[in-house]
Amino acid sequence: MQTASDRHEYPAHWEADVVLRDGGTARIRPITVDDAERLVSFYEQVSDESKYYRFFAPYPRLSAKDVHRFTHHDFVDRVGLAATIGGEFIATVRYDRINAAGLSASAPADEAEVAFLVQDAHQGRGVASALLEHIAAVARERDIRRFAAEVLPANSKMIKVFTDAGYTQKRSFEDGVVRLEFDLEPTDRSLAVQRAREQRAEARSVQRLLAPGAVAVIGAGRTPGGVGRSILDNLRDAGFTGRLYAVNRAFPEDLKNFDEVPAHRSVLDIAEPVDLAVVAVPAAHVPEAVAECGEHGVQGLVVVSAGYAESGPEGRERQRELVRQVRTYGMRLIGPNAFGVINTSPEVRLNASLAPEAPRPGRIGLYAQSGAIGIALLSRLHRRGGGVTGDTGVSTFVSSGNRADVSGNDVLQYWYDDPDTDVALMYLESIGNPRKFTRLARRTAAAKPLVVVQGARHGGAAPQGHAVRATRLPHATVSALLRQAGVIRVDTITELVDAGLLLARQPLPSGPRVAILGNSESLGLLTYDACLAEGLRPLPPLDLTTAASADDFHGALARALADDGCDAVVVTAIPAVGETSAADQALAEALRSAAAAAPAKPVLVVHVELGGLAEALSAAASTAPQPADVAGHRSPLPASFERGDPHRPAERLSAVAEAPDGARLIPAYPAAERAVRALAEAVKYAQWRRDAADPGKVPEYDDIDQKGAAELIDRLLASGQGLTLGTDETCALLSRYGIGVRRALPAPTPDAAAEAARAIGYPVALKATAPHLRHRADLGGVRLDLADEEQLRRAYAELTEMFGKPEELRPVVQGMAPRGVDTVVRAVIDPAAGAVLSFGLAGAASQLLGDIAHRLIPVTDREATSLVRSIRTAPLLFGWRGSAPVDTPALEELMLRVSRLVDDHPEVVAVTLEPVVVAQHGLSVLGATVRLAPPPVRDDLGPRTLPVY
Repeated sequence: MQTASDRHEYPAHWEADVVLRDGGTARIRPITVDDAERLVSFYEQVSDESKYYRFFAPYPRLSAKDVHRFTHHDFVDRVGLAATIGGEFIATVRYDRINAAGLSASAPADEAEVAFLVQDAHQGRGVASALLEHIAAVARERDIRRFAAEVLPANSKMIKVFTDAGYTQKRSFEDGVVRLEFDLEPTDRSLAVQRAREQRAEARSVQRLLAPGAVAVIGAGRTPGGVGRSILDNLRDAGFTGRLYAVNRAFPEDLKNFDEVPAHRSVLDIAEPVDLAVVAVPAAHVPEAVAECGEHGVQGLVVVSAGYAESGPEGRERQRELVRQVRTYGMRLIGPNAFGVINTSPEVRLNASLAPEAPRPGRIGLYAQSGAIGIALLSRLHRRGGGVTGDTGVSTFVSSGNRADVSGNDVLQYWYDDPDTDVALMYLESIGNPRKFTRLARRTAAAKPLVVVQGARHGGAAPQGHAVRATRLPHATVSALLRQAGVIRVDTITELVDAGLLLARQPLPSGPRVAILGNSESLGLLTYDACLAEGLRPLPPLDLTTAASADDFHGALARALADDGCDAVVVTAIPAVGETSAADQALAEALRSAAAAAPAKPVLVVHVELGGLAEALSAAASTAPQPADVAGHRSPLPASFERGDPHRPAERLSAVAEAPDGARLIPAYPAAERAVRALAEAVKYAQWRRDAADPGKVPEYDDIDQKGAAELIDRLLASGQGLTLGTDETCALLSRYGIGVRRALPAPTPDAAAEAARAIGYPVALKATAPHLRHRADLGGVRLDLADEEQLRRAYAELTEMFGKPEELRPVVQGMAPRGVDTVVRAVIDPAAGAVLSFGLAGAASQLLGDIAHRLIPVTDREATSLVRSIRTAPLLFGWRGSAPVDTPALEELMLRVSRLVDDHPEVVAVTLEPVVVAQHGLSVLGATVRLAPPPVRDDLGPRTLPVY
């Protein structure tokens, strides 16, 4: 049991689960007085060489004084952390605060001596690197800014741990000892090192789940149709290349084989190693199965059992206990309530899922939090996977269920450098760590397309079983931020599959210009209209007429692809009545050969199924007997519509021979709108890739006083935990970042208004600042261009007559700004998504239509430029209908300065500049509010840790 320390309560927030280099997990926690026996046992398992490296002398055992010293900490000046697996120590790290002379000290001394000891059996797993990240974070929390370590020259592994960490270092050699000193302030390099290690470790942990050498199905019953039995059958039928075991406590003791699979009553009875266990037993029996797997050394679990967080509060606590138990043994978990995992690689052939038929192998990775949606995705890809020139299938599939441990972030880490996955498709019902997901998505999208559909968008709460962080941002804002990170956001699983098939089969378009050709003028015009609706630039459709042969299609497609004014081609094809599969084969070959000659441009086919429609119409008018269903009722559609039929045109066109190795696969779509929508997403993604190659930079401004702003913020926050600044404080803080606010003077009486106007100089504006009238010129609470005192007093009387007493209106007088376009610039720190900069035009119309654009902070110069142009009303800034263009460079600079303010000072949790009047030359900030609060915890900047839900 953890106890209180000498000076501070036990710091439970230092506890963390981490993924190690080999994909296993360990728990890091503070060492307490209760750990004496664990420490002695740990030390006895360390080699003499490692002990010598730690103490610089032979040190066979710890004395009672040593044990007391290494287990008694004040958690301030003396701190020890241990990495544990199964409750036992595998490594320790300790720091002692020291002064300039190297002697024990207390604050304000800001240096500490640090030392590690790692059990030999666990060296090389990245344990010391993980401990260094966590002990450094603890030290920073305790105002320690620098570590010193003395290492023997022969201890190259420990020297490498320090030098590879990425901190700013100083190295010296004296008296046969290497002395390393390094600052603990995170650097760009240390953060990059940390994230690279995170990626390798998390990818490896998923790889161990998807490519196991041996799988045990726990709960494989003898009765066909059960969950465990179904998964066992699916694994066997898929041809799993590793060892397979059936485990069930109810098996007779003398049962050796079960359906030609080795049978055991317990995982502990299996003599060989087991990498993955699929647990399909009632929730009450899962803890026993997990304990046996942990003791046997199983690396990962897929728990398909239900009865966890999706079932209510008791189930949620059962789920938390499951995660704690699994991580205690260093395992990873998919589930609970999971559908399973699939890996179609010929070297693995794993179908540890409830899908009765493994999908065809291919280059698409699938992740679904919902089992039902996972089934639908696999089914649609199976139906749609056949293209004009070959098949597209799945590389890996993960259904995470309640995603209590392994999440979409982990799978993204795996897909990032998986050579078998070219496109990633994800169905998400919640995002547990949006900051991390956005970061990983941006990196993944720079290498391969990532298509996401998010369910439960309007439900107002996370699905049962999913623990997520609260966000104040509307779904549209979250979607915009994901698009900024390169994510291809679609709304339905149909669009998810449509986009995935195109991106897996075709090159990215170099622009929005689209050639359209086919044998139907009407279908060509529909495609043309769809392109315009999606923001593409279609060329006039080329009608080949219904008499067009395969050779005609080949020639037209070859010419279109050779045209430098074309970036992509949509082929529309309507089969002739009675057309044979041989004609489809010829058309497919003609399109394939023409596309192969121009491999840099994508080709899509819209293939309307008139043959099937003709069959349905013919059947409806026929006197022949109709097919009946199993209940004896007549089917309203012909049999070819209810199952795959090689004589149905779409099936004939898809069921062609496999394309030769290296040949492109041309996707076919049943509707022009679907094909064009997929193409439009590919065009936008390709543009994002080009932009991401040169993201711009965050500018430096010489007039920014970052230190002065920090001092002002500290002084203001000293008076309270969170506060909205007054006008003077707001102007003072913004001025530190070169943001000027046009002065507004209070006018509680007509005489005060006249005095304020004289101080400012005419012409002036009189504005009501009451909350219900603020920034609502449409309600009449603003009077502009008041040229003299008479007009001012008249306007004052009108406002008070219309809206009430001055104390209710809170009127102010402000100097007139040059005419221009009224805009709004905002920045907020969202607890889930992070710091966000928003921009739009001022006024009720823009707010009503949601015409607001967003970017993640820090914003680069290129992002600021795109932000101004990304709202639908942007033409008003650039001379719409003959009006004068306004000074958008000044607007972009303003947004960059706001971005810098919020990025430099996380205590600034909200900034609103409204209105910002952008004129032909320059701009004027007429209103500003700033809110300060203690900065929220930035877990994306801390040490690596697994989330706890």
